[in-house]
Amino acid sequence: MLAAAKSFAGRWLFQLRDSEPGEVVLTRRRVFILPTRPGMAFCGLLLLMLIGAINYNLGLGFALTFFTGSCAIADMVMTARNLAQLRLAPGRSMPVFAGENAQFELRLRNPTTRDRFAIWLGFQRDGEPLLATDVAAGSDSAVQLSTPAKERGWCAAPRVRLATRFPLGLFGAWSYWQPDLKVLVYPYPEQNAPPLPTTGAASEEGHGQVGLDNFAGIRSYQPGDPMRHLAWRQIARHDPAHGGQLVTKHFEGGATAELTLDFDALPASIGLELRLSRMTAWVLAAEQRGLPYAFRIGDQRYPAALGEAHQAACLRALALYGKEAA
Repeated sequence: MLAAAKSFAGRWLFQLRDSEPGEVVLTRRRVFILPTRPGMAFCGLLLLMLIGAINYNLGLGFALTFFTGSCAIADMVMTARNLAQLRLAPGRSMPVFAGENAQFELRLRNPTTRDRFAIWLGFQRDGEPLLATDVAAGSDSAVQLSTPAKERGWCAAPRVRLATRFPLGLFGAWSYWQPDLKVLVYPYPEQNAPPLPTTGAASEEGHGQVGLDNFAGIRSYQPGDPMRHLAWRQIARHDPAHGGQLVTKHFEGGATAELTLDFDALPASIGLELRLSRMTAWVLAAEQRGLPYAFRIGDQRYPAALGEAHQAACLRALALYGKEAA
């Protein structure tokens, strides 16, 4: 009951919203401001100066008190304006593996003609913001915030808190923003995973033990080599203008280069998450060795292929297996 009341008060008082897609403008109604501790001490000093000026009827004391009070009011206005009308937008996000830090890029755009200084950003749940940035007039600024990604699947960005005390630090202004930004978290690759499975599709040549243990390495391309045995990853890394040449995978015993990673072929006794971690490790191992591989999990079937797009599709299927593909 108390938590619900606190949540309702937060949403009503601080304009807390759910996920906000697209660009968001920090209107004046979304910017809150209060005196800081130095600001409270400054107010106390002003009060003492006013009392002294009244008791002794000092004209110079009144002038000094009102002048310093005016400076404080000007500081309050400038602090609030340092956040108001700032435009916020989600940036790019790259997939990570479970156990790593998910990186969220946030973009701040300043369409006004005045510069913004010392804007601090951080996740609300982490307390005081830890990263600061300046946004020049008519320009953008990008900030990356990170949070631990503990589980596979989608990791949504927590609510962001923006704060500033510029220019004098007598007042602190802040605002909240819930960006519509998510990072895909792949399963954690199993450490010391078993070797790649030795079963695969039979080669067209049809002789020799089918399997990947027969992979003997990379050699120069020779006329007559099957096109599917070309080591595209190694070829892509070499520029023909600098002496690069075609290379092909060499197999002993005429075995095929194709490999099938079948999730259903793993024993169910080792647990779901461990099976997903093993499949993740195998996908990475096949890519590292330059071995084309077919992939099967649930209803998803991917033919034998190699490359970043194929790897990303397989890892995405592993990350979202059994979860709602939001």
